[in-house]
Amino acid sequence: MSQRFSCVTCASADKPLERFIGDLPMETSFHRVESQEIKCGFGLDGVCCRLCANGPCRITPDSPKGVCGANADTIVGRNFLRAVAAGSGCYIHVIENTARNLKSTALAKGELKGSKALDKLCAMLGIDVSGQDIYAKALKVADAVLDDLYKPLFEKMTLTENLAYKPRFDRWQELGILPGGAKSEIVAGLVKTSTNLNSDPVDMLLHCLRLGISTGLYGLTLTNLLNDVILGEPEIRIAPVGLRVIDPEYINIMLTGHQHSMIAYLQEYITSDAAIQQAKAAGAKGFKLVGCTCVGQDLQVRGAHCTAFYDGHAGNNFTSEAILATGAIDAVITEFNCTLPGIEPICDALQIKQICIDTIAKKANADVVDYSFDKRPEATVQIFNEVAAAYKARRKDVELRLLPEHGNDSTLTGLSESSLKGFLGDTWMPLIELIAGGQIKGLAAVVGCSNLTGEGHDVLTVKLTEELIKKDILVLTAGCSSGGIENCGLMSPDAAELAGPNLKAVCQKLGIPPVLNFGPCLAIGRLEIIAGEIAQALNIDIPQLPLVLSAPQWLEEQALADGAFGLALGLPLHLGLPPFVTGSPIAVQVLCKDMIELTGGQVLINGDAAESANLLEHIIIQKRKGLNLE
Repeated sequence: MSQRFSCVTCASADKPLERFIGDLPMETSFHRVESQEIKCGFGLDGVCCRLCANGPCRITPDSPKGVCGANADTIVGRNFLRAVAAGSGCYIHVIENTARNLKSTALAKGELKGSKALDKLCAMLGIDVSGQDIYAKALKVADAVLDDLYKPLFEKMTLTENLAYKPRFDRWQELGILPGGAKSEIVAGLVKTSTNLNSDPVDMLLHCLRLGISTGLYGLTLTNLLNDVILGEPEIRIAPVGLRVIDPEYINIMLTGHQHSMIAYLQEYITSDAAIQQAKAAGAKGFKLVGCTCVGQDLQVRGAHCTAFYDGHAGNNFTSEAILATGAIDAVITEFNCTLPGIEPICDALQIKQICIDTIAKKANADVVDYSFDKRPEATVQIFNEVAAAYKARRKDVELRLLPEHGNDSTLTGLSESSLKGFLGDTWMPLIELIAGGQIKGLAAVVGCSNLTGEGHDVLTVKLTEELIKKDILVLTAGCSSGGIENCGLMSPDAAELAGPNLKAVCQKLGIPPVLNFGPCLAIGRLEIIAGEIAQALNIDIPQLPLVLSAPQWLEEQALADGAFGLALGLPLHLGLPPFVTGSPIAVQVLCKDMIELTGGQVLINGDAAESANLLEHIIIQKRKGLNLE
């Protein structure tokens, strides 16, 4: 760790961050990019198969089939379905834990901060709770969700129709892609892709759509709504972001993952007299939580409920190494993914305590704490004791590398389908009228991950966003993409100056930025609710809306499951680089062309920001013409 890496070989849209990493005496993902520049061509095309001992087989023009006879279409179909199933499994794990936490809280008659959100959810799910108290309502909702998740493959989930926009549900029913039990669909996808079973690439791609529906409606949409019940609904506000949020006078705990409900008790304890005494005994003012990855975004959008202990969101997945390198983080609590293995040597070098509270997310150098619902009180005391001890032991030896100029103090956050609609007067008509009148040309959801490919960290994401707002297209974001965009200032009201003349005028009148931050990748489900409600107000289907979807720097298998949901919704889906399917002519044909006839969706691949913005603008204009708005 004493070696100095003087040159950052991976650029970032966030220039202060790039300079900071360039001066670090430790290796990060930004430095490892160079050693991994040469990619496997077979892997990029998705035509490598290692399912049996006859392989790995690689498809080439001279060897068009594997030993078993599987061709490129079959191999690509299997690999892609396996990836989507794994991504779906991550999200279904999250909704399962969230529903179980809601059920446990209801049975224990613990605090539920979102009574209004619970009533809305009961109405949405068609659950009769007349005359029942908040705990009985919550128990019914949790049981209904869990019952659906555990249904067998041959039994369709019952809440799908309640959660989906009706024209979409009807289309899915026509196509035969309504999902059975969400967990069963994942198992079936994995079984289907095993050796010498399914060889039909179209069937496997349709299975991806089923997984996309269960992922989107349950893993995304319902997770948000259940979290709103447990933790309170988002409220619009201005908040600080970036490394500037880290206060070295406190014991700082960085959170990584996606499961906000898992840290509900931890949030309550952190401001208790016991926790404050623990911190003061160690020589600090108190404990603070620092946001990183999606759970940090979740805390940020609910920041109005967390002002006493949450300093703010510091950055996305590939900012996490830099956050730790400041030396002012004393512990990392991990409850799910987006937690880079690369943080482990940095934590070791800087004596940062690593704790996992979900065994699924076990890190190599971390302690695992049993954080099941009944054991949370004693486990939380244990965690805070260990973190306080780490603070006391490490701070005298660790050099602080703070970056108070990083980020900004003026990011608009707290957006949800409810808070945005409330801002507009509890109706979508003001937004609809702005779109109809051309002041806002259309909507672009720029969502998903951050990666280090192409031009670098968040570069395509930020450039594309800048190009879209110049064209009077309002951008909505969710996921790690939000972390990069906000740290670059595009979610501050002052960013209206960067928008086209019509959008600029709208933003200045309303006091909003041209990019609206809905928080974690889970909030893609919130965007689906907004799309459905706007379409319902216009009495049209979602694919007719002047709305496009982009995951310019997608990273993980979860992003592929998100993308399958977007395609099932019938949205044009732009990606900055292709998923690993280009070796299959059938997969390319289905995803990029035939999907238009199936669901209305379409995959579009382009790694150039200006060209991509032109392409998405063209689609929006065509959608406007279809609605007689041009």
